[in-house]
Amino acid sequence: MTDPGERTYVEEARRDKRARLEAIAITPFAYRYARTHLAAEALLAWDDALGDHGPTVSVAGRLAALRSQGKTVFAHLEDVSGRIQLYFKRDVLAAAWSLVELLDLDDHVGVSGRLFRTRAGEVTIWVERVELLTKSLRPLPRGKTETLPDGRTVLHGGLTDPELRYRQRYADFAVHPELRQIFRIRARVIAFARRFLDDRGFLEVETPVLQPLYGGAAARPFTTRHRALDMPLYLRIADELYLKRLIVGGFERVYEIGHDFRNEGMDRTHNPEFTMLEWYQAYADYIDVLEMVQELLSGMVQECLGGLQHERHGVRLDFTPPYRRVSFVAGIREVCGLDVLTASEDVLRSFLTGRGEPPDAVRALSGGRLLDEVFKHSLEPTLVQPTFVLDYPKALSPLAKPHRDDARLTERFELFVNGTELANAFSELNDPDDQRARFEDQVRQRDAGDEEAHQLDADYVRALEYGMPPTGGVGIGVDRLVMLLTDQSSIRDVILFPAMRPEGDRHRATAADEG
Repeated sequence: MTDPGERTYVEEARRDKRARLEAIAITPFAYRYARTHLAAEALLAWDDALGDHGPTVSVAGRLAALRSQGKTVFAHLEDVSGRIQLYFKRDVLAAAWSLVELLDLDDHVGVSGRLFRTRAGEVTIWVERVELLTKSLRPLPRGKTETLPDGRTVLHGGLTDPELRYRQRYADFAVHPELRQIFRIRARVIAFARRFLDDRGFLEVETPVLQPLYGGAAARPFTTRHRALDMPLYLRIADELYLKRLIVGGFERVYEIGHDFRNEGMDRTHNPEFTMLEWYQAYADYIDVLEMVQELLSGMVQECLGGLQHERHGVRLDFTPPYRRVSFVAGIREVCGLDVLTASEDVLRSFLTGRGEPPDAVRALSGGRLLDEVFKHSLEPTLVQPTFVLDYPKALSPLAKPHRDDARLTERFELFVNGTELANAFSELNDPDDQRARFEDQVRQRDAGDEEAHQLDADYVRALEYGMPPTGGVGIGVDRLVMLLTDQSSIRDVILFPAMRPEGDRHRATAADEG
């Protein structure tokens, strides 16, 4: 990869223009510009009835096209609202023409002038004043577009390499402005969730990101060290245990939207830093939470996309409630004939090897990890339309209450859409003795080599001993939710700055190998 500090011939030419601008007392980096219109607003201000006497507007933005024709220059200025054409004429601009001659594609400029319509029919600003706002010293990798005889367009060059696009997001958004819409929808998703919960009496809170013990999920943490306290700290892997401490303290409805961190491999649906929405409600159970999740998702889809039926990755999805419900045990039995509550671990391992899993890897699986793999190879791929999977085996759910009708199960559900998990919810375990016993079992699993098993959080058990009321809680993956709503296939496409190897790193090991 090219060293960002190395300069090309084009970049040297732009720096030469900067020097020439400074030599004639034009600053290449202005402080502000007072614009009266965005590009789209300026276009709407034109009325053909005005003839040659269009209104005067002031706009500012980046030059997205620049075509010199001797004593005239046509350009397109782009801002957050879109594009508008500019017309520069030498005899109109007089002394300012020296600035126009030193402009480059991608410079930021501010222009003022009256609107008119060209012979080609395009509403344009006849520039009467121009100011350089920012000199672009490195050209954006725009590439060139070719129109084929059949009408199709082909982009040659430009910013097309996926890794380069993720690494240089600033350039990616500048060259592909349509991608900004993904993050406008993301903002609407988060705003809708806040409004949904605020309207139902929930309090938004902030819990520690740096924690002396991590918990609330099965994952490996990122570790750091606090110098003043001389102790290790962990970036949180979930918000759950602190939010439930607040339930103990009398906050009956709480939620948090924040970043969690897991030191694991990266793939299409996993990034080491991700955003979660978690909420907890006293005196509720997992069915109450299920109804809320269903209402949240259907309302969010309606507001953000304008309807409840949408095609995603070639599949027509219907978000009209009620959503299908299937039990974990019965669902697997229906798909592949296995009863995971009665089948031996050897039978479950044979099922996985029969599905192509490496025998050595399968032999290392046991307990909840084994059940989870069986689920992923049987029921999970069939969950296309929005579906709640309920009542997971106890080994998979160390923080959920035992099922009131079958002690082998827990009161837990997960929501799946198009084969991807979006939400995970429990009737929260509030028996401190049962919780301690499950933590101790997790410790035994850690000692046996399971690095993702829970730690024993004695303070959390102490909190439960003070008494936590019956509580329902849920965690929803915001990034995966945005992937679904914007029809993106990779979590990197919905994170502004996804995790990347250091630029110029020659080690080709994948994050999955490292994590």
